[in-house]
Amino acid sequence: MKVAAVFVGVGLAAFAAGATHAHRAASAKAPYAPGLGEIMSLQQMRHSKLWFAGSAANWELAAYELDELKEGFDDVLALSPTHDGVPLTPMVKVTTGKVSDLAKAIAARDGAGFASAFDALTAACNGCHQSARHGFIVIQRPTSLPYTNQLFTPAH
Repeated sequence: MKVAAVFVGVGLAAFAAGATHAHRAASAKAPYAPGLGEIMSLQQMRHSKLWFAGSAANWELAAYELDELKEGFDDVLALSPTHDGVPLTPMVKVTTGKVSDLAKAIAARDGAGFASAFDALTAACNGCHQSARHGFIVIQRPTSLPYTNQLFTPAH
């Protein structure tokens, strides 16, 4: 009986090890998909860089950062259409509606229009956070440059 128990014990241990290995192998093959927190952290970085680019009248950089921001919102729609049971798609669409006003201000090289459109986008972001039950996340105009290794004034 002891020999059978040892074989069963060894067999179960081997099965468990095999199952764990199979789980790791399956996990290793799955492509990485960022969570909503990672996407939003990048959105916050882009939001900040967009502000400093527009404030410095670096319209090319502002247009680039706005495009990156749009791509981030697309990622939210594709990867996290709901979060904690809250549908995010309608809220993201309201926020992305503000992006077109920013794009127009950037294309027109309109500093005052940029500031106004930026503030409207920021308010839309905060409205989304409120609706998604994350009202404790409040975004504002950045007050100091976090990227000291990047030049935000136009290079030419």
